[in-house]
Amino acid sequence: MADLQVGLKEPVYRTTCRVIYGDTDAGGVVYNANYLRYFEIGRTEMMRAWALPYSEIEARGLILPVTETYLRYKAPAGYDDLLTIATSLVELKKVSCRFHYRITRLRQDGREQLLVRGFTKHACVGRDGRLTPFPPAIRQRIESIFRRRDEQRTIP
Repeated sequence: MADLQVGLKEPVYRTTCRVIYGDTDAGGVVYNANYLRYFEIGRTEMMRAWALPYSEIEARGLILPVTETYLRYKAPAGYDDLLTIATSLVELKKVSCRFHYRITRLRQDGREQLLVRGFTKHACVGRDGRLTPFPPAIRQRIESIFRRRDEQRTIP
């Protein structure tokens, strides 16, 4: 069974996304599968800001397909809600990596409300579809996210 622990680990990258009408279902709430898109937004923006854009990974003939997901829904989001997507890289292995997410919105009283938490796991795959180790140059850039965590610990 998969490890369903989904706590965020520092450093945590935060970005926002507004719910568009097309993301909602007939009940006026965000359709459940769209949270995976929000996870992708968080992951993509974190990688772009702190490591490297996915386009650079793809330019080297690699892709990072999702191999496993977990989502725990706590409250619904609706049209025009401004969501905060918190993302953290929690694991980097030879041929895989794992990200954790927490999606929230501000309530009318100004407090943060948890909507969804979860994770995605990704494999490093060549264009031939075979698992491949992260090349050293890419691995170093992704590992730089962990160094941010270490740097935060040493700041007085």
